[in-house]
Amino acid sequence: MPAKLKLLLSMVIFGTIGLLVRFIALSSQETALFRAVIAFLLLLVFRLFFQKEKQQLPQKKLLLLLIFSGAALGLNWVFLFEAYRYTSLSLATLSYYFAPVLVMLFSPFLFHEKTSPLQWACLLCSVFGLVLILISPDTWSGQSHSTGIFFGLTAAVFYAAVVLMNKAMKQLQALDRTFFQFFASLFVLLPYVVATGGFQIQTLPTSGLLALLVLGLLHTGVAYLLYFSSLSAVTGQEAALFSYVDPAIAIFLSIFLLHEPTSLFQLAGGCCILGATLVHELFSAKRQQSPS
Repeated sequence: MPAKLKLLLSMVIFGTIGLLVRFIALSSQETALFRAVIAFLLLLVFRLFFQKEKQQLPQKKLLLLLIFSGAALGLNWVFLFEAYRYTSLSLATLSYYFAPVLVMLFSPFLFHEKTSPLQWACLLCSVFGLVLILISPDTWSGQSHSTGIFFGLTAAVFYAAVVLMNKAMKQLQALDRTFFQFFASLFVLLPYVVATGGFQIQTLPTSGLLALLVLGLLHTGVAYLLYFSSLSAVTGQEAALFSYVDPAIAIFLSIFLLHEPTSLFQLAGGCCILGATLVHELFSAKRQQSPS
């Protein structure tokens, strides 16, 4: 399968996660736990029987980072699923996509990366977009929308933490890194589920169990395999462009399939966030590919 098609498929799959979660009548933490379990088992089978590249074991100095990044990944899922439950798919997705802005903000301080005026302009544009969403009267028309946006932004913080920690573990292959992060997330999510009401999976109807299985196998395991296997064969600019298929599909489903209301203020804010982040990603990819 061509690399670009793999990347496109992975983004399409990621873009429908919010819709699928609506069919799983479990707590967000239990949904996240079983997502991690199913995806971990699938990646384990892949590593044992299909992975041709040499498998990497993490060095001892990376173990702590893997544990913390796995914990952040699991909590990122929990808060994202909560955002889907409290507000529309479009608002949850737009608030979640503030994560690249946080990465953009902290990378110069953590990794001593140089920040250009264009990148600072992108950062300010994204913040302006978030302000537009927050000042929209529709955002505060019900408690659920503001709560959902809060959960989406919290998920963005944890996802940004995952990205920043991954930047510090570049010596470990991306797929191997994800495998160990899934494993680490289990040890965080399992006691969290036990402490917050225990397991309710036995109450799920067949449709809910099927949706949970699809979430773990297709929307996590298969999507991650497609995504990481495509990255080595596409340019950074192509990867940046394709990554915006995910939020575009989520917003499309929210407005045209679920008919969830989205105001002009919210759409304008979303365009500012996604547009500024896209410009930043394209600029960063172009700079990395240019000869030093």
